[in-house]
Amino acid sequence: MFCFHKKLLIQTIVRQYSSSKKNAKPIRNYLKQNSKFLDSLRIHVKAGTGGFGFPRYGGEGGKGGDVCFVATEGMTLKDFLKKYPLKKIQAETGGDSHSRRILGQSGEDKKVNVPTGITVYDDKNVLIGELNEPDSELIVGKGGDGGNKTNGYCGLKGESKSIKLELKLIADIGLVGFPNAGKSTLLKAISNAKPKIASYPFTTIRPNIGVMTYEDLRQISMADLPGLIEGAHCNIGMGHRFLRHVERTKLLLLVVDINGFQLNPKHKFRSCLDTVVLLNKVCFLIVSYLMTN
Repeated sequence: MFCFHKKLLIQTIVRQYSSSKKNAKPIRNYLKQNSKFLDSLRIHVKAGTGGFGFPRYGGEGGKGGDVCFVATEGMTLKDFLKKYPLKKIQAETGGDSHSRRILGQSGEDKKVNVPTGITVYDDKNVLIGELNEPDSELIVGKGGDGGNKTNGYCGLKGESKSIKLELKLIADIGLVGFPNAGKSTLLKAISNAKPKIASYPFTTIRPNIGVMTYEDLRQISMADLPGLIEGAHCNIGMGHRFLRHVERTKLLLLVVDINGFQLNPKHKFRSCLDTVVLLNKVCFLIVSYLMTN
């Protein structure tokens, strides 16, 4: 069963995997555990202030340093937080002009390593930029101009603002399905990943990525995403937090329990065919949501 939508291919895989309802954990426990995975972070950046000019000789102060993000492969937001626990980043101030140095020295730019796949927003949720390729750079705070005759020889302040970092996983294939359908089992069987596997729903509390390496050294990455439930596009269940990871996968593989699916006794039981139809509908709504937001 195939569904094409805006070049997004949704392929359905029916996997014979029995869903045991023993030891089922409530969704609220999943949401508590889910907070351990860091895929968004709010920080404050301050670019350098320009140096003072020297009116007597017409000297100009140095420009303040910029704050620049550099995409780093293999880095996580937890690594970032360990390096910057105060969540504050500041660039160097520009040098002042004086009698022995008419042109003040420019402040050094602050280059900050961030994970590849980061999207940066300002405090009004306006997109600043994305870093999707390793070693790509993005200026998130511009330094102020040095003091000169146009500004009364007083250096201008650099940009100071709060920004939000959102990590979107980049994978060739994304495994999508309802909780406990066998996504983690499939990922472990065909890749080098070692995800947690158990018989209760919402075992996967964060995305896992495995890599399949072939004899000709080709590599295909596969992401095991946390289980969907009906209404995920409306912020129900895992909500919008993990939907961003679907955006950058080239292919979605739907993993379905051949015995059907029922989240808990309060929810309607879905047969295998019903689950396939419902998952396609949920994925269509997710794609529509991502395109309009």
